[in-house]
Amino acid sequence: MKIFFGEAFIDKEVLEDAGINNPIKLEYYKRINEEELTQIDKAKYGISIVKTEFADEKAKVEERGIKYLTNDEKRVDFMLKMFKENNVTPIGLDDVICDFSNKYYKKSCKIMKSELKYYRKN
Repeated sequence: MKIFFGEAFIDKEVLEDAGINNPIKLEYYKRINEEELTQIDKAKYGISIVKTEFADEKAKVEERGIKYLTNDEKRVDFMLKMFKENNVTPIGLDDVICDFSNKYYKKSCKIMKSELKYYRKN
């Protein structure tokens, strides 16, 4: 189950500096893996980031997330808050998770990535 956490629009000036002329909205979701609650080796919480770029009559949607991140709801809420405040996009998710794991858990990115199950929707 996905629960809406928050959204952010990337500032027009930031987009213009990057050569992007279309508005971009970012949505952040907390995932609760209800089907795995009884399985000991599966994390209860995950995250999803959805990027929507509004171009002409069409909207281009990109989504990326981590299904099994942690059993600690406060940790997932903290990460989502950090993502929202810093406009983390789906493509930046890997790097931010690696930086977070290095800083807070002293795990290397290689170990962290091997423990996580990523998914993408384009």
